[in-house]
Amino acid sequence: MAEAILRNIYRIKVRLPNSPLKLLNSYYIRNPGGRGLLIDTGFNHPDCRACLLAGLEELDVNMAETDVLLTHLHSDHTGLAPEIAVPGTRVYIGRGEIPWLYGQTRIDLWAADAAGLLRQGFSAEAVAESVQDAASRSMSPDIGFSAYLPIDAGDSFVCGDYTLEAVETPGHTPAHMCFRIESEKLMFTGDHVLFDITPNITNWVNADDSLGDYLDSLRKTARYDVKIALPGHREPGDYRARIKALLAHHEQRLAECFSIVKENPGFSAYDIAGKMTWSIRCNSWEDFPINQKWFAVGECQSHLRRLEKQGRIIASDDRVIRYRVKERRG
Repeated sequence: MAEAILRNIYRIKVRLPNSPLKLLNSYYIRNPGGRGLLIDTGFNHPDCRACLLAGLEELDVNMAETDVLLTHLHSDHTGLAPEIAVPGTRVYIGRGEIPWLYGQTRIDLWAADAAGLLRQGFSAEAVAESVQDAASRSMSPDIGFSAYLPIDAGDSFVCGDYTLEAVETPGHTPAHMCFRIESEKLMFTGDHVLFDITPNITNWVNADDSLGDYLDSLRKTARYDVKIALPGHREPGDYRARIKALLAHHEQRLAECFSIVKENPGFSAYDIAGKMTWSIRCNSWEDFPINQKWFAVGECQSHLRRLEKQGRIIASDDRVIRYRVKERRG
C-alpha cells in the first residue's frame, strides 16, 4: 500500500525476505503530465517484486514514463531496477557505483572483496559460505543489464514542482547519493542516515578510508536545513540529532577498537570483531550467523583503517593482516 508523504510524493514499503532490515522504503514522485521518479527498488526477489509492483499499480505508474534513481549499489536498493525497467525507463546511479553492478567489473570487484575477507582473518571455508549466503550476491541485479546512467554530485532532476539535487555522500558505499529537495527542506537519505538502525560501514575495495569518508559526509550533510528526512529503511526521525548521534557512535566504536588492539596485539580484524559489542541475539561470537560475521568484520575493519590513518595503530603486511598500537616516542 502506498503512503502519501507530501503532495505527489509517496512511500512504498517493500518487504525484504530473510533480512533483519525487514523493509525497504521505495519512494515515488508523481509528475502529472510528465516523467515520474522512483527512488530505490528492493531485492531481485519475487516477494520484493510483488510488493513494489502492487504499490506502483496502486499509484497507476507507467514505467515507460518513469525514471529510476538509485541511492547506492546495495542489492536491497538496486536488485529490481533491471526487472522493472521497460523501454523508455532511464536508470541512474552514482558514477562510482556502476562498476559494481554488471559485467566483468562486478565479477572482479566481488572476487577482490572475497580475497579481502581472507586477509581479515576469515577461513577459506567461511568465505565460501558467506558468499553463498550473501543477499548482495543472490538477490543482486541482473549482471547483464548495463544501461545505468551516471549521477555526479550536484546533478539535478526535475519532477513536476520538485527539483531533486544529488548530494554525494561516500562512506556506506563508494558513491552513495542522497537527493535533496531544497524547497521542501526534504532529503531522501538512502542508507546514509538511518534512524532506527546504524548504517553499516565497511572498507570498500579501492577506497582508502571508508569510515573517514562517511564521517566527512555526515558533517557535510549536517549543514543542510532538513526538516523531512526520508530514509531507505524503517521510519524517519530528527535529522540533525541523528547525525550527531551517528558521529558519537563511531567515536565510541573507534575507542573500543583501539582498546581491544592495545590489549590484544597481533589480533586480526576477525579476532577483534569477536571482542566488540554487537546488538544481536547470540550467546557468543561463534554463534553469529556467517552473514552477520561478514558485516561485523567489515565494520570492524573500517574502524581499524581509520585508526591506522590517524596514526594510532599499525597494520602488518602479512597474509592475514594483524594490528598493534603504534609506539609513541619521546
